[in-house]
Amino acid sequence: MSKRPPKKHKTGPHNPRPQKQHEGRHKDKAGGQPPRRALRVNLFGFHAVSAAWQNPARNFEALYLTDQAAEGFEDVLRAAPSVRRPEPQIIDKRDLERALPPGTVHQGIAALAAPLAETGVQDLIIRAGNGEPSLLLILDQVTDPHNVGAILRSACAFGANGVIMQRKHAPELSGVLAKTACGALEHIPVAFETNLSRTIETLQEAGYFVAGLDERGEDIASYKPSQKTALVLGAEGPGIRHLVKEHCDILLRLPMYGAMPSINVSNAAAVALYALSGNNDA
Repeated sequence: MSKRPPKKHKTGPHNPRPQKQHEGRHKDKAGGQPPRRALRVNLFGFHAVSAAWQNPARNFEALYLTDQAAEGFEDVLRAAPSVRRPEPQIIDKRDLERALPPGTVHQGIAALAAPLAETGVQDLIIRAGNGEPSLLLILDQVTDPHNVGAILRSACAFGANGVIMQRKHAPELSGVLAKTACGALEHIPVAFETNLSRTIETLQEAGYFVAGLDERGEDIASYKPSQKTALVLGAEGPGIRHLVKEHCDILLRLPMYGAMPSINVSNAAAVALYALSGNNDA
């Protein structure tokens, strides 16, 4: 008695293809598609991502764009440096939002990029050279990423040569900070140091005059900056710590005439940077 030949599976509109192995086994409770893994991103927003994308010192692992954002990002892709870049991936807006904190304004753009190369105070001193004017910012335990991002943006706009932060009390140079900085993170070096008092001593030995911003200081408008100046700003509330303040060569204040006796540290940084850059004729 002959065996019946095995039936062949036909494909077509009325005969769907056979399921692959394990297909459909990991669907969610509602019977839909399996939940997707959240994307890994550390940069988002048009200015932050586009500036990093065009920075040849940045290494990228992934670039994610929604359909709508991809249209506005075409010029950035064409202007990218001649370094290796991953192929941009078009994703659904919901997948992007799943990878970010609720309420994040991402503009349909996000990326996963390696951190910038670490910089120290000696690197900033070397970059300044011997005869060139130099203006540095030192942030004493300013930890809010929105404030630090805004300070970086102002520092870049007013021609500062670098920002120094205490390693233990500083936000990561990514995410909200990078978006608030609007691309400045790619243009101004940020140095991390363990001890700010010793860092100030190092700067003073290199010819820097260190000024601390404090409400009990001299009027900043009457101060004539030296060729090399480092400006210290403290956290909102406590201000510059006592030992750090003692290491400063001078204390300066922003004169306040209105009903508000103080302003946000990022606003104070912008005003002080403007005053110092405007008073320096070097």
